Amino acid sequence: MTRTLSTREEFGRTLVRLGEMSRDVVVLDADLSSSTCTRMFAERFPDRFFNMGISEQDLIGTAAGMSLAGRIAFACSFAVFVTGRCWEQIRQSVALPGVNVNIVGTHGGITVGKDGASHQALEDIAVMRAIPSMTVIVPADAVETRKAVEAAAWYDGPVYIRLTREKLPVVYPDEKRFRIGVGALVKEGDDVTLFGIGLTLHQALEAATLLEAEGIAARVVDLATVKPLDEDLVVRCAQETGCVVTAEEHSIIGGLGDAVGEVLLRRHPVPMERIGVRDAFGRSGSPQDLLEYFELTPNAIAAAARRVVERRGAA
Repeated sequence: MTRTLSTREEFGRTLVRLGEMSRDVVVLDADLSSSTCTRMFAERFPDRFFNMGISEQDLIGTAAGMSLAGRIAFACSFAVFVTGRCWEQIRQSVALPGVNVNIVGTHGGITVGKDGASHQALEDIAVMRAIPSMTVIVPADAVETRKAVEAAAWYDGPVYIRLTREKLPVVYPDEKRFRIGVGALVKEGDDVTLFGIGLTLHQALEAATLLEAEGIAARVVDLATVKPLDEDLVVRCAQETGCVVTAEEHSIIGGLGDAVGEVLLRRHPVPMERIGVRDAFGRSGSPQDLLEYFELTPNAIAAAARRVVERRGAA
């Protein structure tokens, strides 16, 4: 039976391990430590945890200052708040000087559920991708979350990591190697490539199973580092399968689909479709109902795969 684990809880546990490794690790939160799971670090290292209150601009500015003083800073809140309320501070105080602040947004995407549109970040990947020097990572399970947070701690430059509220199935073994900027082939296939991140990697794997029953061999690739994108892997998959589908729990504007499309337009155009929220705000509802409503399902991904395979054959 497949294990399901919380990425935000694994984030909290990883912070504690990092704190044990280095006294330079500090964690800042915007009064949401129970939800972001930074409370684990706060309980273990209260002198290195800072609750900045509901003041995200101060959260980012203080984290930038601590980084300049030699600390390994993690600034955390819900994805919609930590990227939205303080975008200017991220741009001016973190990215422009290139300081080593790790910005972690939990509760990304529509699976935040009944909290509704005000709390469902569907633009965060796009706005972080647009900032020069910003690295953007969307892990697909607890193991990849742990590896990504560890990599970010020692990475030179600002990083944004997006996590989910819901638990996700575990895809990777504990010994998985994670490198920033390097994608991962999760399932082989020669007929179409399905690129996924976060929750939608799991949807893509289920879609591949549906397609396999029809004689379509779908390759599934994890592009957890949305920026810098693994361009060579994207191009190789396009060359070998001849068509691609991207899937993301995010707006199709400015996210993974656009990142992949920009590469293919420049280096190897092929039939392509994007699965994501189509220029809309979220809604209130259960996570599963919202995935169905916005057509972020294995069936929707499989249907898109059939369309691009047909277009490839007609070319």
